[in-house]
Amino acid sequence: MGVITIFNLRVHRECFPVRGLLFDKDGTLLEFVGLWGRWAEALARHYSEYFPSDARQHIVDLIPALLGVDVDSEGHIVDYDCNGPLAMASTPDVLAVLAWHGYRLGLPWSEAMTIVRRCKQLADEEMQNTRPVQALPGLKEFLERCRELRIPLGVVTADDTFEAEKHLEWMGIRQYFQVVIGNDLVDLGKPNPEMVEKACWELRCSPNEVAVIGDTNGDMKMGRAAGVSLTIGICSRKLTESRDSYLHDADALITDYSQIGIEVLSTDEG
Repeated sequence: MGVITIFNLRVHRECFPVRGLLFDKDGTLLEFVGLWGRWAEALARHYSEYFPSDARQHIVDLIPALLGVDVDSEGHIVDYDCNGPLAMASTPDVLAVLAWHGYRLGLPWSEAMTIVRRCKQLADEEMQNTRPVQALPGLKEFLERCRELRIPLGVVTADDTFEAEKHLEWMGIRQYFQVVIGNDLVDLGKPNPEMVEKACWELRCSPNEVAVIGDTNGDMKMGRAAGVSLTIGICSRKLTESRDSYLHDADALITDYSQIGIEVLSTDEG
């Protein structure tokens, strides 16, 4: 037997009873382009070096279409498609996309995969040296409020668990989360509900007692498939555009964490 606390989650003017919160990581806890935009640029740069000089620019030029990103006049990634490969796919999936393009350019498949894995290692090392992670507005204050109230928190991410843990450590927020579930810990990734179910089991909550917060519609679909209490989409675009374009399965939309309030609703002996 133990104490069961129900929390009142307030989003704008609506209130929802929950026992726990599950967060996507990239684009939800940390600013997406700052980390993954730089990582993708490094990955593409190293990959292009394995091709003849006259084909290198061709590789770089195709990155926006291959990964679902927008670049500026200097080739730097400045935005991303929330329904695209870089935002939604697992790291092995992203590597397979690049390897497939290398195969189309004449590389044997095994060689293309060997090269992209090597390039990933080099890109990871660059990120390790620079640690380009930045928390979303209001996040740390919201997490601190959750810790004060002792609300169970978890992370459910398409990233590998080791990488996710590392990024949370870089941001100085790992201590807020009781569980981190990466793509490597489940058989089926997003939008399958397995991540939510596994996280809830470890948090000792039922899926219908938690809210899922994410920045892609895959997160919203995952939450709905698991039967969660609430799906919250976080975005930097205008809310009306966001609902129509890529977060149409969200129950509520926010642009930063100051728009979420939370307090204890009731405490009972379980």
